Amino acid sequence: MAAVGEQRAASEVSQAVARHLNCLCDGNKSTRKRALASIQKEAEDQRLSSGALQEVFGELLKPLLRCLCDPMEKCREIAIQTLTYCVSSVPRPEEALPYLVPAITQRLGQPDIMEPSEELRLGLAELLTLLVEVSGKKLGPYLDEMVRILQRTIVDPFPDVKKESCKCAANYARSVPEHFHMQSESLIKPLMQTISHQHSKVRIAVIQATGAVIQYGNAQPMDDVLSHLAQRLFDDSPQVRQAVTVVVGSWLLELRDRYSYFHKLIPLLLSSTTDEFPDIKQTALNYWQKVGLQWERENEDDLKDKMDFSAPCPTLYPAGVQRPGLGCRELIFRNLSKILPAVSHDITDWVAGTRIKAAQLLVVLLLHAEDHSTQHMELLLSTLYLSCQDEEEKVVHKSIQAAELIGSFVNPEVFLKLILPALQKSPLSSHLTVLAAFIRGSSCEVLKPHLHRIADVISKSEICQGSEKVLYLEQLLCCIQAMIAIYQQYCAEVSLQCMKVLVTILASPASETLYEKVQGVMLSLAEVQGVTGRQGLYRRHTEALMLWASRGHEHWTSYSIERLQFEVLVSESGPVLGERLDLLMPVLQTCLQQDKEPQMRLKLFTMLSKLLLKANETVNSKGQFHLYSETVIGDILVPNLKWQAGRTAGAIRTIAVSCLWILLQSEVLSREEILRVQEVLMPQVLATLEEDSKTSRLVSCRIIKTLLGICGQHYDPDKLNKIYPELVKRLDDASDEVRITAAKTLALWFKFIDDRYERTTYRGHLEFLYRCLLVHLDDSDTALQATVLDVLQQASVIYPSVLIQEIEAVKHKHRTPVYCDQLLQHIQMHQGGEST
Repeated sequence: MAAVGEQRAASEVSQAVARHLNCLCDGNKSTRKRALASIQKEAEDQRLSSGALQEVFGELLKPLLRCLCDPMEKCREIAIQTLTYCVSSVPRPEEALPYLVPAITQRLGQPDIMEPSEELRLGLAELLTLLVEVSGKKLGPYLDEMVRILQRTIVDPFPDVKKESCKCAANYARSVPEHFHMQSESLIKPLMQTISHQHSKVRIAVIQATGAVIQYGNAQPMDDVLSHLAQRLFDDSPQVRQAVTVVVGSWLLELRDRYSYFHKLIPLLLSSTTDEFPDIKQTALNYWQKVGLQWERENEDDLKDKMDFSAPCPTLYPAGVQRPGLGCRELIFRNLSKILPAVSHDITDWVAGTRIKAAQLLVVLLLHAEDHSTQHMELLLSTLYLSCQDEEEKVVHKSIQAAELIGSFVNPEVFLKLILPALQKSPLSSHLTVLAAFIRGSSCEVLKPHLHRIADVISKSEICQGSEKVLYLEQLLCCIQAMIAIYQQYCAEVSLQCMKVLVTILASPASETLYEKVQGVMLSLAEVQGVTGRQGLYRRHTEALMLWASRGHEHWTSYSIERLQFEVLVSESGPVLGERLDLLMPVLQTCLQQDKEPQMRLKLFTMLSKLLLKANETVNSKGQFHLYSETVIGDILVPNLKWQAGRTAGAIRTIAVSCLWILLQSEVLSREEILRVQEVLMPQVLATLEEDSKTSRLVSCRIIKTLLGICGQHYDPDKLNKIYPELVKRLDDASDEVRITAAKTLALWFKFIDDRYERTTYRGHLEFLYRCLLVHLDDSDTALQATVLDVLQQASVIYPSVLIQEIEAVKHKHRTPVYCDQLLQHIQMHQGGEST
């Protein structure tokens, strides 16, 4: 009875639509539209069972398919909707395939777009997807038509059509794998053309479709596909990166020929384990764990010994990092030789994102490889040398982390055999970066036999003087820091080598930038040895360091690094310097001779002046400097006060006379010591009163005044008479400060005129002095006038009558005779018995 009812209902509907079918060929588009609407209404009548609809659909199919080419868009739309409803509702939709597939191919599978409406193209694509879902394997014979359609629709201008086509392609690949593999390669090109579409949902759909097309089709195009998928790992959309992770993970688990592509797929999946999004990272880790476990099961016989006697976790394995399973590690062991070259290539790519990903992947690979990375050390080191110089901070950070892992897993003998010769051959900052990281990653027990070897190499002049760039010196410093951190108290054995490196860094032009860091490292070095601060280090190594730094000092120039090292030692050792003057003075005595390069002498004199300013804290810390006073003055300072042509020579004389002044002011020398050297000193200082430099003339006046104060009473009249003419000349100096100082020095000179200075014999000298001083009572500088007045008042007691005569002779010529009057009054008040 049910069948009879279905037959009756189908017959009624067929009769009802028969008249409407006739109208589908009418020339009036409205008539066609109404007819199609009526047909749609009858077909979707709820009274029809699926079996009855199957019969009606058989009558409607061809007329509806003809309507797919109707010029009126609405007619085509209704036809597509009716077809879609019927296909989804009838029990045997495959019966319509011989007509439906060619019709859809006609509309969507042509080189040119036949259906102008985007929405209708989407409707047809959805109908095709529906056909795949309801027909399954029965679509196998239509492989050519399906592929032709999908080739066009995957690259359709409308994004929704692209997405629907990708969904259809994936479903079709799963439905007919036994047929699909023959044509699957044809879809790779359109998929790869669309994989970089601006809409993230389209990119996701393409990736998912690609996964199915490769999985159920031919894997030959894998190389073309992987490069595009690798680019999607840099996608801004996390969902896109997640899709890549899922597809690659699925391939590693399910791809028929996956063993052939392990070395290409594993890097993609492991790259996702370093993704910034936790969900992606966890997805990748889950897939990787499953891949490892599956590989263990599939290769159980080969791994039996390793599974039964599993190797213990390396003692230096990074804390807080879970060790991968045996299967995962074995996969990396066996594929590392194929993976590393690609990583090495990508880590120097011109795109920063690629370099970062490669550096992150390298760390993951080394965590899996453990000591198996030993056989790849040459490639690893050459890679790290480049990546540690990268301008991207993340690349450098990951590269250093990789080098630390190598230090944890690789035998130091192997590593050092490669890096130390490379460092000596062409010292680069990246060599030092890798070496420092390796030391940090290792342990004291493992590295201790190589302590001296490492220290000896980095302390060689060609290494620690390899570059003046800040980056190079920073990495050199990092090596020392790493050694101190790892070796601790054993650093005492190589403390001297470490100090040589640190002193060399301080001697470089970049020392200002690194000064505080170097001082901190020195404190750490002192602490692990149990000595008191930096001075304790210098005290322990003073002799060795001074001999090391002063090597070849006979041939130093202003550019000699040894001179700079020597200056650092002298400047930084503080009180320790006073204990080894026997090492300091011969160097200064040799290098400060007049035949040496002027620029170098200038620099060394600057250093000496700084030392003398704090003599009791440096050169005289042990009170022994006086033992070398005659050497300093007679062999170093006095020769450099002799006149030579040139500005540099003048500058040397200026700083030499300044050093002499500082020495006299420091009170390091006793009165007796000064008396011993004054014979050679005074004539040369008097000569410097004629220097072009105001500083030289001023300081010379002060030195003469000091020498007079100490030695004046030991001077006979002839010696005194050699001093005053040079001082009188300075009363006409261009500098008021020099003039006043010269006048005050003359005041002191008059104090040493005693009974040995016979008035009659030396009257001419006194007349000349009085006359010159009286001239300057009329000077425009009131300060000098006052000073000269004070000098004349003190000098008046020596020969008052001569002074009165000179005053009377010039008084009428003075613009300010008041000073002459004051001077006369002073003489009258203090005039006493004058010796003749």
